[in-house]
Amino acid sequence: MKYRGSCHCGKVAFEVEGDIDSGMACNCSMCQRKGSLLWFTGRDAFTLLTPEADAATYLFNKHAIRHRFCPACGIHPFAEAKDPQGRDTVAVNIRCIEGIDLDKVPVKHFDGRAR
Repeated sequence: MKYRGSCHCGKVAFEVEGDIDSGMACNCSMCQRKGSLLWFTGRDAFTLLTPEADAATYLFNKHAIRHRFCPACGIHPFAEAKDPQGRDTVAVNIRCIEGIDLDKVPVKHFDGRAR
């Protein structure tokens, strides 16, 4: 399935293909504050529809994850990193996807504080 999503103001918009079988709620210092619900997919399934320069980047801790956000409205629609096998991966904030029923998405909890 193909999904479309964006930040609140639309300055950072994307399309992503795949099946959303679950979302991950992380309790690390960053995810807890921003309240994202993440779905991981390969970078090849993700298309940024707006200019790359429109999405700001925040790095913290080990600088392994590029947390992407809109500098205009502040929403974090996705993050980029490498998975444990070294493949380019995107963590999509499914709260930013249009028309999704979040109540139907099973949530897995991840203890990011312990990492």
